[in-house]
Amino acid sequence: MMKVPFTAKEYRQLLELVHLGMWAVTGYQGEDTPIAKRYFELDQKLLGLAEEAGCADLVEKRDDGTLQPAAKLAEEDRVRDLQSEFQNDVFWHELVARLADRDLAGQEGRRTIDTPGVERPPTTDEKLKKIEEGYWKEFEKNDLANVILLRGGRG
Repeated sequence: MMKVPFTAKEYRQLLELVHLGMWAVTGYQGEDTPIAKRYFELDQKLLGLAEEAGCADLVEKRDDGTLQPAAKLAEEDRVRDLQSEFQNDVFWHELVARLADRDLAGQEGRRTIDTPGVERPPTTDEKLKKIEEGYWKEFEKNDLANVILLRGGRG
């Protein structure tokens, strides 16, 4: 068995990482997914060491006897800020990628037949990257100010 000594501060940071990791893994799908179950026992083991590490106030027992991060840990400003920043980054990356995919699909539908002797057309990845760069420039400059949602329409 491997023994790794942690100070209370280091263990607290480890609990933050474990909480953030499980938060990302369970995400919007909950704890009953195969991926969440894969990490559950390790999560419980690390949370179970809290008292021994001098961090009992960071963990609490659920009604079913399993452990979870206490509000003191889960609702800490630093943890909430990391979660918020992560969600914001995911939103922007997904928005750019999906808009670029949509635009490329529209362009591909309108594409004309290749003309012999003409320079090779850009690859799909090159086209996507160019479209994504355009969206990144727009969003960095204007945020969502120029985004218009067409209900029931297709952009």
